[in-house]
Amino acid sequence: MRLKAFYTDHYVLPLPPGHRFPMEKYSQLRNHVALLEGIELLEAPAITDTQILYAHDPAYLIKVLTGTLNTKEQQEIGFPWSPQMVERSKRSAGATFAAAKDALQDGLAVNLAGGTHHAYRNRGSGFCVFNDAAITARALQREVNQNLTVAIIDLDVHQGNGTASILENDSSIFTLSIHGQNNFPFSKENSDLDIGLPDETQDQAYLTALHHSLEILDSRFKADLIIYLAGADAHEDDRLGKLRVSKQGMKQRDECVFQYGLSRQIPIATCMAGGYGKKIDSTVDIHLQTIQTALDCLIAS
Repeated sequence: MRLKAFYTDHYVLPLPPGHRFPMEKYSQLRNHVALLEGIELLEAPAITDTQILYAHDPAYLIKVLTGTLNTKEQQEIGFPWSPQMVERSKRSAGATFAAAKDALQDGLAVNLAGGTHHAYRNRGSGFCVFNDAAITARALQREVNQNLTVAIIDLDVHQGNGTASILENDSSIFTLSIHGQNNFPFSKENSDLDIGLPDETQDQAYLTALHHSLEILDSRFKADLIIYLAGADAHEDDRLGKLRVSKQGMKQRDECVFQYGLSRQIPIATCMAGGYGKKIDSTVDIHLQTIQTALDCLIAS
């Protein structure tokens, strides 16, 4: 069994010098992942416009495609518009969709990017243009299995506000977000289950919250697929995270989610989501640990 990993890092945004988005982490991560035994690296396909419209407003999609987002809309996204922004955003969402389709067959697959959970139906936000998890869940239901139920387990340190908003009235998709209560976005949306943690939360309290959340998920929802946003930004070295989860705690977090799904024979598509380490190497290291943990759990299953 090989773990399929979809990459998009060769689509690079032309960002101005000093921009705080760590674009280079993706290519560094792929270089490290390529050295792991049991990984099959695959170039991600682009999501289609039709699939984007399962989760996004047509007027917003047209603005993105034609480069007619106004200055305020671009500022909210955090990227200046460019053709590369459009293509990379479509590929990143396409990678999550591809990983999810493969996970349904193989049990587990990963997107080496993705987790763009701040994008709303009619606008982008927080470095997110298209909401890959919402698009993927809806696309699978329309194109693969109309009865598919999906649990989105979002462990990025920032609440998945766009995901919660898009899917708020959709009983076939369960949204779970464990995040920093005092972190961005400062106006939260309503997920099916929200756990807001105080600043400086460390391993024991974090993992207790995770176990409790999975118990609630298990009691309230029967998932056919999990989309897991494995953000690196809960790590203690993250400059935007405000939590204090150690590297070992992050590994235990990943093991907990993977074992939850695999023990119940629920396929898992994993996205990297956020990570803003004081040194980019620390973020890449946490993401790489997630991939290695996924590989180990897949082999053990």
